[in-house]
Amino acid sequence: MTTLTLIWVTFPFLAGFIIYLFPRLDRSLALTGAVASAAFAAQLFTLRSPLTLRLLDHFGVNLLLDSLTGFFVLTNALVTAAVIIYCWRSSRTTFFYAQTLILHGSVNAALACADFISLYVALEVLSIAAFLLIAYPRSDRVIWVGLRYLFVSNVAMLFYLVGAVLVYKAHHSFDFIGLREAPPEALALIFMGLLVKGGIFVSGLWLPLTHSESESPVSALMSGAVVKAGVLPLARCALLLEEVDPIIRVFGVGTALFGVFYAVFEKDTKRMLAFHTVSQLGFILAAPEVGGFYALTHGLVKSALFLIAGVLPSRNFKELQNQPIHTPIWIALAIASFSISGFPLLSGFGAKVLTMKNLLPWQVVGMNLAALGTAISFAKFIFLPHKNLGKAEAAQTLHNSPLKVGFWTAMGLLVGGLFVANLIYYDAYSLENVVKPLATIAIGWLLYWFIFGRIAIKLPRMFEQFEHLIGVMSLSLILLFWMALA
Repeated sequence: MTTLTLIWVTFPFLAGFIIYLFPRLDRSLALTGAVASAAFAAQLFTLRSPLTLRLLDHFGVNLLLDSLTGFFVLTNALVTAAVIIYCWRSSRTTFFYAQTLILHGSVNAALACADFISLYVALEVLSIAAFLLIAYPRSDRVIWVGLRYLFVSNVAMLFYLVGAVLVYKAHHSFDFIGLREAPPEALALIFMGLLVKGGIFVSGLWLPLTHSESESPVSALMSGAVVKAGVLPLARCALLLEEVDPIIRVFGVGTALFGVFYAVFEKDTKRMLAFHTVSQLGFILAAPEVGGFYALTHGLVKSALFLIAGVLPSRNFKELQNQPIHTPIWIALAIASFSISGFPLLSGFGAKVLTMKNLLPWQVVGMNLAALGTAISFAKFIFLPHKNLGKAEAAQTLHNSPLKVGFWTAMGLLVGGLFVANLIYYDAYSLENVVKPLATIAIGWLLYWFIFGRIAIKLPRMFEQFEHLIGVMSLSLILLFWMALA
């Protein structure tokens, strides 16, 4: 298993460079990397006990692989495969597929790391690859948005690196478990960096603009897989250190409520999905021990929704309400929205039930409010008008696009995955478990129809400005330091 793990970690990087030597193999090699990760994730689910690999002793790399890692790796594999298939017949160059594969590999490496210095390296490589994909269209606007993401990320990781050094000073290794002996400022610095990388709470305010300006496939990668690289280490620390668990759970509830509050009032499709990504990451952290299943469900749903958002006739909900979308596209949109809302027969139902069963008593009210907000948010998609378009109307949509085959194949993989993953937690199907989510969805739809769908509130965007993002880091650091002391 050790050899297999090393091959899995290094293959995406080697294949990414090989693509430049053999450009005709770009799509095939990129897809092979994703399939290989899916196969490796399947191996992780068969492990009877966690696999720990230590390379080069205390100064080297420490990898931790278990079923929790398997869920995140599988999410990365399926999202990457769907994006590559979606872009298969597009005009994107070899550079795009090489960077996608390198990004995929860096996410895998970050998910496997169990020491702070190796995680730092993986996250920094991830940031560079993500920046290159964000800036791929080469317009002035997206280059600025990419640089903004890169600068915010790098500043956060500088604080993180100082925290990692403090852990080594206290524990003589960079292992996650070293946080127990490290001073409070080490925890505050490290967690601040991970909160920014994962898009958690107010530290996730870089997400809306980044998603709204990026191409849909890149948004799908960022939301479906990339942010998970900062979330799993936080969940891992909560599981390894019981002292850290309450802090992670507090941020989980706060993130779930913060993101869904913005999502309910947002009128732009991609910005709404970005804010809801922030919210859903909170569900993963609210119950770290079962966060893997929720991460898989969220990755499948959000990737599908971002790809669908890219083929809608408009990004403005008001315009979409007056411009019917093609019925097959609406069906895919509705299935994904039903899943994230917690509707039975889809994996979102089982993921929400499992998460709610593993909450602490003080978390229940907040997370139920977040679930209600989710139903309100996605009612905006579910109740969009739709019809079967004629030939003349379809000519201006995906119908005659070269992306048509790739789009529907990707949808088959992602949306089909929601039905298959529903079998993971089939114990969720009891009368009580079914009635509660359905009641939550029904109440959310009623609130949408009679209140939230009729009001137009534009929330301020000042905190998303570049200088305020840096300021938020300072506030987050102070908050984390206070929580660590407490």
